[in-house]
Amino acid sequence: MNNILRNKTILLFDGYCNLCHSSVKFVMKQEKKQELYFTSLQSSVGLEILNYYKIDASTIDSLVLIEKNKAYIKSTAALRLSKYLKGIYALGYIFIIVPPFIRNWVYDFIAKNRYKWYGKQDSCIIPDENLAKRFL
Repeated sequence: MNNILRNKTILLFDGYCNLCHSSVKFVMKQEKKQELYFTSLQSSVGLEILNYYKIDASTIDSLVLIEKNKAYIKSTAALRLSKYLKGIYALGYIFIIVPPFIRNWVYDFIAKNRYKWYGKQDSCIIPDENLAKRFL
């Protein structure tokens, strides 16, 4: 993987999902520090990262978090992401104590229905000039 990407905390998201777009915007507003980087699962950088971590792109529904050079998926990615948020949102991490099979069942249910409930875009999110430097 590109040395520039090593040691960065990166959130990969479904570039066509409205829920994912809203989530990325929310995370950017609620971050404690501007330390996260973002890329869509469908981008060349996203595919390179998935390949590096041996994650089958066809099996990922919406979120992958790369943290300290380790990949997290599904509910674990979402909960670990909460550690980077301000205020009460950071408390979301306490749900990591819930067994993964329960957390991932809820996560998979939402992921399976996200297009039906929130819709789908024809293209990936386009950040403004100030945020563009955080998109890979």
